[in-house]
Amino acid sequence: MKKINKALISVSDKKNLNLLLKTLSKHKIQIISSGGTFKKIKKLGYKCLELSKYTGFKEILNGRVKTLHPKIHAGILSKRGNKSHIKDLKKNNFEEIDLVVVNFYPFEKTLELTNKHKKIIENIDIGGPTMVRAAAKNYNDITVITKPEQYKELIKELNSNKSKTTLKFREKMSEIAFSETSYYDGLISNYFNSQSKNLFPKKKIFFGNLIEKLRYGENPHQEAAIYSQKQKLKLKQLSGKKLSYNNYNDIFAALLISRSLPKNIGTVIIKHANPCGVSINKGKLESYKLALACDPISAFGGIVSCNFKIKKNLALELKKIYLEVVICNGIENDALKILKNKKNLRIIDVSNLNGSNLNSISSQFNSLLIQTPDTLSFSKSNFKVVSKIKPSSKTLKNLIFAFNICRFVKSNAIVIANKDTTIGIGSGQPSRLDSCEIAINKMKKFYNEEKDDEIIAASDAFFPFVDGIEKLVQSGVSAVIQPSGSVKDKEIIKFANRTNTVLVFSKTRHFKH
Repeated sequence: MKKINKALISVSDKKNLNLLLKTLSKHKIQIISSGGTFKKIKKLGYKCLELSKYTGFKEILNGRVKTLHPKIHAGILSKRGNKSHIKDLKKNNFEEIDLVVVNFYPFEKTLELTNKHKKIIENIDIGGPTMVRAAAKNYNDITVITKPEQYKELIKELNSNKSKTTLKFREKMSEIAFSETSYYDGLISNYFNSQSKNLFPKKKIFFGNLIEKLRYGENPHQEAAIYSQKQKLKLKQLSGKKLSYNNYNDIFAALLISRSLPKNIGTVIIKHANPCGVSINKGKLESYKLALACDPISAFGGIVSCNFKIKKNLALELKKIYLEVVICNGIENDALKILKNKKNLRIIDVSNLNGSNLNSISSQFNSLLIQTPDTLSFSKSNFKVVSKIKPSSKTLKNLIFAFNICRFVKSNAIVIANKDTTIGIGSGQPSRLDSCEIAINKMKKFYNEEKDDEIIAASDAFFPFVDGIEKLVQSGVSAVIQPSGSVKDKEIIKFANRTNTVLVFSKTRHFKH
């Protein structure tokens, strides 16, 4: 147990400060403070000693230097019971400080509000993190509080222990304090990396806020949690059970595709992080029906992502099958009432989800694989027609649609499409030929071909042999899009010309492992 006699308070977030001051006053704990916090404490009617009077040194450099003083840091860092430390304090007429209550300049909030570099720099706190680190290091003797949410716990500790704190409590607060300083420094480091466009610095800082601990990971014997680099994950759950690890994984896979589609157009159906149906038909209800028709069996128990606001007529269709999650960009009240009747169905509104996808990170064996996201925007300049027969603008548009979906399918990936809708998807096979066969079998099983239908196919990487494209053409495919780069490219072109197949080469490959 360590008794608290003197507290230093310096907070940017002054929430619930009155609650804390009431308890400190009750326990006759002396308070030292400065700047805005000092004024706030006085305004609330509590006794407080201004820091500059305590140190005998006025703050300078427009407030940049105020708490960086030996009397402050000696009071925080001194070990109680250490004869040498006691001697130094007496010699310099310094006093012990027992409680440090500090939170930092709002650097993260400043980043959200402005892009003015000078203002951002001025919101980098120096004195606050320095005091917190000092107090956290000396947790054996000092109590450190870094968030208003901790006040109630501190109050309970003081009231239960007659103005004292336990070692267990101080250790816990110290652990949180070091997490706070690390997070804060991570924000600053990443800001400077972004300014210099240094994607891969020699030392990379990773940080995040715990959104929630999940029931388990991919399987029940695995532990899991979700973190966000923002204070909140802007996925608004409107109904249904708590999201699982696999739900989140599928949601992110769905959103990556949805965000690559035209604004407010398109339906994506995901199963096990792979698309099993996508359509960008302009009719919202029709786009769902077409996406579902691509593979209605795989869609069972899957996730539907609507890149638009859901209305009643679509909700009536969505409720007909078992789904884990429905994602929307807003939803009408009538539609929400219909879907809420399915108690376990998770309804997620992503209309407030902004920002681009951050780097992709994979962690194994104490190492991190990092890459920039595959969010390249396609245009006609990314592609080259290499066959004698040239595609119409409609055909090329359909090919680019299929190629875009292909990059979100686990490699080796084949997507067969018609009229801006997938009609067969083959994914995740070690052999590209096997992926072709799966996509073709899906198409034959579920697609009702009509007269004059134009069936096209996309591959996420080049065909290493003619057999893959040959199998597609034999199934009715009349146009193919694939990246170039194979030693067999000339043979592929020759085959396309011999069979009157449109062949378009992409300048980029799009594996998704």
